[in-house]
Amino acid sequence: MAEQNNQNNNKKGQQTQDLNQLLKVRREKFENLQEAGKDPFVITKYDQTYHAEEARAEYEALEAKLLVGKDMPDTEGMEPEEAKKVKTEAYNERRAIMDANPIKVSIAGRMMSKRVMGKASFCNVQDKSGNIQVFVSRDELGTDEYADFKKLDVGDIIGVTGYVFRTMMGEISVHADTVTLLSKSLQVLPEKFHGLTNTDIRYRQRYVDLIMNPEVKDTFIKRSQILSCIRRFLDDQGFMEVETPMLVSNAGGAAARPFMTHFNALDEDLKLRISLELYLKRLIVGGMERVYEIGRVFRNEGVDTRHNPEFTLMELYQAYTDYHGMMDLTENMFRHIAQEVLGTTTITYQGVEMDLGKPFERITMIDAVKKYAGVDWNEVADTEAAKALAKEHHIEFEDFHKKGDILNLFFETYVEEHLIQPTFVMDHPIEISPLTKKKPEDPNYVERFEMFMNGWEMCNAYSELNDPIDQRERFAAQDALSDAGDDEAEHTDEDFLNALEVGMPPTGGIGYGIDRLVMLMTDSPAIRDVLLFPTLKSIQ
Repeated sequence: MAEQNNQNNNKKGQQTQDLNQLLKVRREKFENLQEAGKDPFVITKYDQTYHAEEARAEYEALEAKLLVGKDMPDTEGMEPEEAKKVKTEAYNERRAIMDANPIKVSIAGRMMSKRVMGKASFCNVQDKSGNIQVFVSRDELGTDEYADFKKLDVGDIIGVTGYVFRTMMGEISVHADTVTLLSKSLQVLPEKFHGLTNTDIRYRQRYVDLIMNPEVKDTFIKRSQILSCIRRFLDDQGFMEVETPMLVSNAGGAAARPFMTHFNALDEDLKLRISLELYLKRLIVGGMERVYEIGRVFRNEGVDTRHNPEFTLMELYQAYTDYHGMMDLTENMFRHIAQEVLGTTTITYQGVEMDLGKPFERITMIDAVKKYAGVDWNEVADTEAAKALAKEHHIEFEDFHKKGDILNLFFETYVEEHLIQPTFVMDHPIEISPLTKKKPEDPNYVERFEMFMNGWEMCNAYSELNDPIDQRERFAAQDALSDAGDDEAEHTDEDFLNALEVGMPPTGGIGYGIDRLVMLMTDSPAIRDVLLFPTLKSIQ
């Protein structure tokens, strides 16, 4: 074992030494460029006329137009020499037709590979659309320019002018007239065939991750498409996008511990927002009727595969509707996003298939607990009975918890994991819903729902509480919980109460966690995989 460890240490030491030598060589190349008056960092712009996929698509379209009846011949059964001759003649004929109608391009991107073969070489250039091969000839570039090309390193950013052609092997490529070094890479990219696989490094150096792993870039392209799709959907529904403060004196709208900061100019302690809710409701009071915001919120809590301390939330509020209206809007929106971005309403996450095309199930929290835990909460008399039941089922609770809190603990313990297909869980206990309108027929419960998929809470919605007297009582109850040690309890917000006293119409509201939605729609196993720069512990 000791011998094996020594061998591993020797190997790592050799790798470090080799890497240091490569970095040294790159620095020396850069210094030589500066001395020769060819410093790439003095270049301020480059006329990029095509991306890789645009050049490829235009060439294929021109082929389809000009090469009708000029397909490559079927040489099966021919002798190798004869087959080669027939193919070469057909290729040369096709090439002559296409070269007579050249597509001239100027592309730019990162050189991902290079093969030097005497007087002619190939390299691969990667831009935002993908990769394209480049053919570089000494006769075309000139002796000095070709010598400069051979000194380029993988990772360098280059500009290439030339024309598009298809090689004998069938690969659409660019025949280079000029190659310009636009930026020198002084670091060494991960080895081509193994890529960047260390998860921690991938998150810390997302810029390298995006270069080496095309599927990572695709995830973030889809994230952008999902956000754009949400905006278009809501805009078409008559909603208006707004922006509200991130720095607040009272972080309300959710049960979470806020981050604290100090504003020097006013000598006041402030908090980073944990929700978008209370300011958006003020806008409903102001008569804006349909508003939404997509923005970062911050919660001082743990980190795991589904939680990051800063994340993206979308909240919307619509006057003159209730939580049933929010269910209809949510179902339509999720179905629309899947169809628009993925091209299907059936999504697969880590091997689990979920169907957004079917009507979403709707079930009350009491019925869900009865179904999966075998406990009928309608038969639980009071808080003491609920605590006794929790002890019997080995569910931990706090002294300040009431009957409704413990119902929610039963739900989290027994129900959530079963909610794989899209499901609306309705009618939560009032104890966990301080901003929600009571159900008229049973004031112990509220008009609230959470939508679940894959066992995850995907969104949270209410018939919003607009009674300022009731809201003040709810805030007082939250203040009491805070005094009892609940550091996630809300606090009385006097300005918000004043807004309610001015008058807020009946309103439906909902909050969507964008990151979890992107996780599901990109089959990403962890929230860090859908955040470009997730929160990580600093390297000491």
